[in-house]
Amino acid sequence: MALGRGLGELLGEVESAYESSTRNNNSGITKIDVALIKANPNQPRKIFDEEKLKELSESIKEHGLLQPITVIEDDNGEYILVSGERRLRAHKIANIDKIKAIVTDIDVQKLRELALIENIQRDDLNIVELAYCYAQLINEHNITHEELSLKVFKSRSSITNTLRLLQLNSYVQQFLASDKISAGHAKVMLGLSDNEQKMVCDSIIGQKLSVRETEKLVKDLKEKDQILPKKEKKQSPFDFKPLDTLLSKLQASNLKVKAEKNYFKIEINSQEDIDKISSYFNLQ
Repeated sequence: MALGRGLGELLGEVESAYESSTRNNNSGITKIDVALIKANPNQPRKIFDEEKLKELSESIKEHGLLQPITVIEDDNGEYILVSGERRLRAHKIANIDKIKAIVTDIDVQKLRELALIENIQRDDLNIVELAYCYAQLINEHNITHEELSLKVFKSRSSITNTLRLLQLNSYVQQFLASDKISAGHAKVMLGLSDNEQKMVCDSIIGQKLSVRETEKLVKDLKEKDQILPKKEKKQSPFDFKPLDTLLSKLQASNLKVKAEKNYFKIEINSQEDIDKISSYFNLQ
């Protein structure tokens, strides 16, 4: 896949940094204590397949790490991961204390952008993580959907539709991220209330509904909401007719008065209203 100019430039900077690191450090590869490496805080990937991590861990124990991870060194003598989080996690599972790494030098802001764009190019990024990547790039760089589409070589409509999935509640998003429901299912739920989204999501999983069946369920749900009769006002247990004369006289004094259910209400908007009420009831 061809890379956008922004990503190409970033990768070029990383490559130059690798070359510099190689010149300054014999082979360019060093071994670092796993405990000194911090995860990239800008890594949008949140879900990792535990089974695949175990397989990678076993492979590393048997054959060693074939491709070093990449890190940058911080001011405290510790390291921030640039790439290779699966390899780092696999080392921890295998209880291997040190890991092969290339220490490079890259601006922190560029590191953030690189992590986001690099992940967008990955085929195994789930659609919720992809949506958050898009949102971060748009918010941090103040760019339009169209500008982002040119940057990451995705269509504008694809980016817009993916971002809309972030309007779903977290309950639905977690099932979407773990492939329990598809993006087609999720898009049908846009515009529903949180309770309705949960109900539809549970129905999709419990009844193994197709997208077409889900569309029908949501359509029926919306139609039901439209034809539901409005709740009738509860009738008051009291008879206010004996107060009709009083109500009329108070209203004639330009006072807003209401008698319903189990209360009698006179709205006060000024000191003059108070004086009228006081005068009427001979309270002065």
